[in-house]
Amino acid sequence: MLDILSITVPVFIMIAIGYAAVRLGVFEAAAMRILGSYVVTLALPALLFRAISQRPLAEVVNWSYMAAYLAGSLVVLTAGFFYARRIQKAETTAAAFSAMGMVCSNTGFIGYPILLLTLPSIAGVGLALNMMVENIVLIPLLLAIAEAGHGGPSPVSTMLARTFKGLARNPIIIGLVAGLAASFSGVTIPAPLMKPIDMLAASSAAVSLLVIGGTLASVSVRGLSGEIAPTVAGKLVFHPLAVFLATLALPLAGLAPLSSEMQAAAVILAAVPMMGIYPILAQRFGRERSSVVAMLMATVLSFFSLSAVLWAVNTYIL
Repeated sequence: MLDILSITVPVFIMIAIGYAAVRLGVFEAAAMRILGSYVVTLALPALLFRAISQRPLAEVVNWSYMAAYLAGSLVVLTAGFFYARRIQKAETTAAAFSAMGMVCSNTGFIGYPILLLTLPSIAGVGLALNMMVENIVLIPLLLAIAEAGHGGPSPVSTMLARTFKGLARNPIIIGLVAGLAASFSGVTIPAPLMKPIDMLAASSAAVSLLVIGGTLASVSVRGLSGEIAPTVAGKLVFHPLAVFLATLALPLAGLAPLSSEMQAAAVILAAVPMMGIYPILAQRFGRERSSVVAMLMATVLSFFSLSAVLWAVNTYIL
């Protein structure tokens, strides 16, 4: 428990600093959008490039892991999206971001440190695999759905063209593809070029959390519990459960079973709160209010849910 506290407490401190900075007038609330754009455009792509390019391609390709994690995530994504649409009567864009909160984990800033404490030998592999699934499939899919709902009625061909054009220019996708290309080619990036990439990547976590705190300072959190409770429950409970069941079903699909360590890594990474840039991605669609509160609630409650998951993993998997 103390190990988990040593990871989550700094997260809350950074969020509190961002909150205080806006509340005390050090930054205006509008500055949070500028900082958010910095993270999405520069810092996060640099983080993805560094994480992928410095590992052999064979190390970041484990088809059984990716199939299990993707299958479990798609089940929760589909259920969460239709729950928001049919039960909560949410619009398409709102439903897409509710589903995103359920299946897109804070892999780099919470999940990876937890893996370093619990499964250090495969922590880097788990980070790379999750980034592949989340950034190649889950995030682009959900952003495409959000774009379709945000853009209004249009022919399918026009909507698809707009979506793929947007994805092709998305800095996150560009950073990931560039990292894969560097990994595949085996090219060693010269140190003078890697240093600024490392500096940008290192700033991503801190600035993301500052933006979250600053955004929270400028919105009212009352009246949102009914709207965000399914998102929080989906992320902390149903996502790790669905991924665990998907790992058990791998032999039924003709895929090799995972080792106990890789199975544990998949469940742990599914159980961490939603990604730090979740509210930042939601800014452009006007969904930052519910997104930032859902992420903060999930992070607070993860003190308890992660402890339960780690206990279960150590008892029944490892």
